[in-house]
Amino acid sequence: MSRIGKNPVILPAGVSVSINGSLISVKGGLGELTYTKRDEVNVSLEGESVVFSIENPEFSSYWGLTRTLVANMVEGVSKGYSKTLEVIGTGYKITQKGKYLVFFLGHSHDIWYEVPEGLTAEIKDNKVTIKGYDKQKVGQAAAVIRSFRKPEPYKGKGVRYLGEVIKRKAGKSGK
Repeated sequence: MSRIGKNPVILPAGVSVSINGSLISVKGGLGELTYTKRDEVNVSLEGESVVFSIENPEFSSYWGLTRTLVANMVEGVSKGYSKTLEVIGTGYKITQKGKYLVFFLGHSHDIWYEVPEGLTAEIKDNKVTIKGYDKQKVGQAAAVIRSFRKPEPYKGKGVRYLGEVIKRKAGKSGK
């Protein structure tokens, strides 16, 4: 049985959930998100919380998954999510031009990245912070930005998540 699925999702003030068949809509101060649940999972509103249940224990993984996705939606529309990436390397920099982020990462060309709709980007000291209310979109945008120049293991140059530890290699050893 799912230990996660047993826990209800408590709704904070200002967040409303509506369940219409298999469609779950969560509306809050930052926006609105929807999710289409599987038929094996039952979702119901009980007071100020959302309760999840299943009839067949074979589908307990969907039970926990549905509960986690709804909890992420509730947190997203109430607080929001953010990911910070830092650009490290001599001559590497990032600028913002309108809705585009322009990366200078040692390639023969600069990389123009359009910030997806529903997300915002802030640049400060060669660090970019991606903010939004959809956890999946924020994580996907951060992963795409990191893929422009992944951190290399010798000097650690590239784009990495804030606080990410890069396992370093020794490099050449002269005799």
